[in-house]
Amino acid sequence: MSSSASSLPDVSPFPERMELSGEGLVLRDWTEEDRGAMPELFDHPDIAYWTPVVSPFDEAAADDRLVRARQLRAEGKVIMLAVTVDGGAPLGEVMLRRAPEGTELGYAIGPAHRGQGLAARAVRVMARYAFEVLGVDQVILELEAENAASMAVATKAGFRLLDVPLITGEEKGRAYELQTWGLDRERA
Repeated sequence: MSSSASSLPDVSPFPERMELSGEGLVLRDWTEEDRGAMPELFDHPDIAYWTPVVSPFDEAAADDRLVRARQLRAEGKVIMLAVTVDGGAPLGEVMLRRAPEGTELGYAIGPAHRGQGLAARAVRVMARYAFEVLGVDQVILELEAENAASMAVATKAGFRLLDVPLITGEEKGRAYELQTWGLDRERA
């Protein structure tokens, strides 16, 4: 990992409102109107298993996620955007997190919307934002090697496995080991 990926480039707050477009997608802010759609997207065994998203995910969890997303953005730590094709109905989420280990991206696509390349496209759009607006040199994905779908997304989005130690921990009562995948500005 490059030294610039290891440091926090700029911890100023993110814009209060955001919309990014490209690759046939519109990544936009979550709204109160999205509350009802969020459980259908996030209350799924795959998302519960592979991500830190709360489970079960109901409307109360949606309310909490909306509040937390706004708070983390205002603090300059995390951006969570709804993945859409036209700015309308959310199909999933893409996230950017500033952390000591680097600028990390993450995603979750609702089960009914998988198989369309949405995750890889959303990750590439968010990576461009990180490179062009935030000025970072590298973005990372932290993925479990057993998560074949996420490995496919990383590869399709142009990421490569980095030669760095595994990240180990426990969440939701199960141990995990995360590999770090990186995409450099020059390769994007």
